[in-house]
Amino acid sequence: MTAGVRPPAVAGQFYAADGRELARQVESCFTDPRGPGELPARHRTADRRLVAAVVPHAGLRYSGAIAAHVYAQVAAERAPASVLVLGVDHHGASRGASLSSRPWMTPLGPTAIDGELVRRLTAGPVEVDEAAHADEHSIEVQLPFLEYVLPKPRFVPLEIRLGPYRFLQEIAKVVREATAAGDVLLLASSDFSHYLPEDRARRLDRLAIDAILARDPRALYEVVERQRISMCGIAPTTVLLAALAGRELRARLLRWGHSGEVEPMTEVVGYAAIVLEDASGPSAGA
Repeated sequence: MTAGVRPPAVAGQFYAADGRELARQVESCFTDPRGPGELPARHRTADRRLVAAVVPHAGLRYSGAIAAHVYAQVAAERAPASVLVLGVDHHGASRGASLSSRPWMTPLGPTAIDGELVRRLTAGPVEVDEAAHADEHSIEVQLPFLEYVLPKPRFVPLEIRLGPYRFLQEIAKVVREATAAGDVLLLASSDFSHYLPEDRARRLDRLAIDAILARDPRALYEVVERQRISMCGIAPTTVLLAALAGRELRARLLRWGHSGEVEPMTEVVGYAAIVLEDASGPSAGA
């Protein structure tokens, strides 16, 4: 494993730079009227139905309450052994699919890396590339939530650059094989429409959300391309759906919202909290 830690890139921008203030900010996401409305459960179930989720990654002020719907469920169920966070390459820094193999720091402390999962994921087009993660926020903004709801979380960051559908299928195959034997929660980090009037953002986002709820990665990829939906996390979300193809899962939309709910604006950014749960029986693993 690479020595040292990955320092926070967006502390003080997307979330608070002080640890105590950040903990309060995370809690406010749960208690916000747009969020679950209360702090996470103190007691977990023995089983877990949650297999994967799509969560937003804007500044916590704007999208944190939407993301909190997913993390409230993470807090209420058996904790996963590891979390694989599939992120966006906003800066064009990745050669395709980039892992990090060192712990990541936030004002709440370091989050440990699952080194064995990194090893299993390093195959095909997926490689360790620390430089690709230096400025990217889509994975980093998930860590305060993971640190808040999980005891001693371990995770793996995988940044995915948008490419042809066949390329995303190759990455999905690596993810599927690497996680098949482990207790891994998968998260795809994505915002939806960017800077559109609310009614248009709602309409376009619903097209993408319906494809996710149908668990159809090709339909999602194609509708985003055809309708020119500015969903930044199309690559990680397509990979997530393709990696889980064939599993008996149920997808649910917990909440859709937008930045205009926080303050008045004529053009908004859309956010969605979507979960994929084990539908094979009354009890669930991952």
